[in-house]
Amino acid sequence: MTLQRLECDVAVIGAGPAGIAASVRAAENGARVIVVDEGVGPGGQIWRPSSRRMSSGRAANWRARLGKTGATVLSSTAVVDAMRDDGERWILTAESASDAIQIVAKTLILATGARERFLPFPGWTLPNVFGIGGAQALLKSGMSFRGRRVVIAGSGPLLLPVAASLAKAGADVALVAEQAPLASVARYALGLWRKPSTLAQAALLRAGFFKTRYSTGTWVTAATGEDAVRGVTVTDGKTSREIDCDVLCAAFGLVPNTELARLLGCRIERDAVVVNGSQETTVGGVFCAGEPTGIGGVDLALAEGEIAGATAAGRSGDARLLARRDRLRIDAIALDQAFALRAEVSRLATPDTIVCRCEDVRLRDLDAQWSIRQAKLYTRAGMGPCQGRICGAALECLMNWSTDSVRPPTQPARLATFLVGASATMQDEPGAQ
Repeated sequence: MTLQRLECDVAVIGAGPAGIAASVRAAENGARVIVVDEGVGPGGQIWRPSSRRMSSGRAANWRARLGKTGATVLSSTAVVDAMRDDGERWILTAESASDAIQIVAKTLILATGARERFLPFPGWTLPNVFGIGGAQALLKSGMSFRGRRVVIAGSGPLLLPVAASLAKAGADVALVAEQAPLASVARYALGLWRKPSTLAQAALLRAGFFKTRYSTGTWVTAATGEDAVRGVTVTDGKTSREIDCDVLCAAFGLVPNTELARLLGCRIERDAVVVNGSQETTVGGVFCAGEPTGIGGVDLALAEGEIAGATAAGRSGDARLLARRDRLRIDAIALDQAFALRAEVSRLATPDTIVCRCEDVRLRDLDAQWSIRQAKLYTRAGMGPCQGRICGAALECLMNWSTDSVRPPTQPARLATFLVGASATMQDEPGAQ
């Protein structure tokens, strides 16, 4: 394995909308920028390039703008460790498919995005049970859903574009079940009159699957099948019904990716990274933008990214951009309140339900009196390849456990990555032979 050593003024971790915007503004203000992202190209999950069509619109414009800045983009590369050196610089350890990479930066911008929240229910590990965003990613990657009977169950605005995309791709969308009650969804929708463009977009998406029932106050309780999912049971809390299906898309909103921020010592409150008005965290020289600061959507991510990038490059924030960011944060709070999880979805698992699929840990194997650390020691829950990214949020809801501490690596990594990095660091120390 070879080691690449790179230096920059600003290192941006994540190349979704927030990361792209941060990189662009930092580079346009004269900073040397390196962007590190696990995807095959800039865009993140929301702007993931599709194999079905060329990227267009806002995503393409931001990618083009990034390309003109001269920023170095390291795709298919994961940051697995971060630390401060003896001075004021940050050292990132990253790896690609073939190389170990060490990045030395004066300033960091965390734009690590979010992941789907999965809450276990009987049958959720059956083949062809996907996350809602996961199904969208598979569709963009070229998977065919044509002719398949699909049920979508979960929470949040993501249900609309995924249902519309699957219907357009030829899927038979049998039901879209939103767990939030009708009153909450209606109240939020009525408030969209202040944002006609958002309201129009929502109406257009709903028209994309107009033949399908959009049922509020309804949630999945079980999936059935032998070799794959064949049916799903949904309920409104009073009555239940079974629906035949070939694919079930089920997830309950998003969870900010805060592992790297917690490793660096940034303060976390309500599962989100705390930042000031300039998007700087409680750790000097570390900024954060996008979903890690709280789930808020593309527009908020772009605004926060621009502010973080400009400030990291030594420029003060634009007053209009700051005001826009603050308005969008208010909208994000309203969205979070409208689609808050009902208590019932945290109690779907039965004693026999697998709650940690990496290690095959069932609910009956856990004791609510334990801490998450004890659960790891006694059952290996959260110790598998996903390192708790799937079961972590679920166990918080199921067992009321707080998040465990983060240690390097922040995700599974090759031992050789750390060995070659440590060797290079030792050679740079004064007096090294």
